[in-house]
Amino acid sequence: MTSRLPPLLAIAAYSGTGKTTLLKQLIPRLKQHQVRVGLIKHTHHDMDVDTPGKDSYELRKAGADQTLVASDNRWALMTETPEQQPLDLQYLASRFDHDKVDLILVEGFKHEQISKIVLYREEVGKPLADMLDQYVIAIASDRKVEGSAPLLDINQPEMIALFITQWLARRKA
Repeated sequence: MTSRLPPLLAIAAYSGTGKTTLLKQLIPRLKQHQVRVGLIKHTHHDMDVDTPGKDSYELRKAGADQTLVASDNRWALMTETPEQQPLDLQYLASRFDHDKVDLILVEGFKHEQISKIVLYREEVGKPLADMLDQYVIAIASDRKVEGSAPLLDINQPEMIALFITQWLARRKA
């Protein structure tokens, strides 16, 4: 039986704002609140999670369209996408085991039509207004900013985790 897709929540910001840093602080705090977290990270680089020279890398490079590498502690499925289709966030989220996660955090994908917390630091030098849309549920910043969404302190990950936990509980209700 397939369960419903867990809620997606983007942590959206310009490069250099601290998305990964904040996520590394948020995830363990969300887990303390009994939230099982999945994560989708968008990268603009030609990334590879495998290591050249390892058997799994060599076998994948031999032409397998999908390669699953497994140990007693974890497994990873790598799927080749040579047709260069645009990334489909809903499809990627559907690959998760929905019985094992309560929430899928999304790093990047700032223009997707999903709920998002926008991170903003004035020193990055980019306009906040360009990231605001109807899907923004909060703005996390290190200073007061104008906006209709609740303002969170980007330097208070526990406050942000609590906000996310409450948001998630409202969605389930």
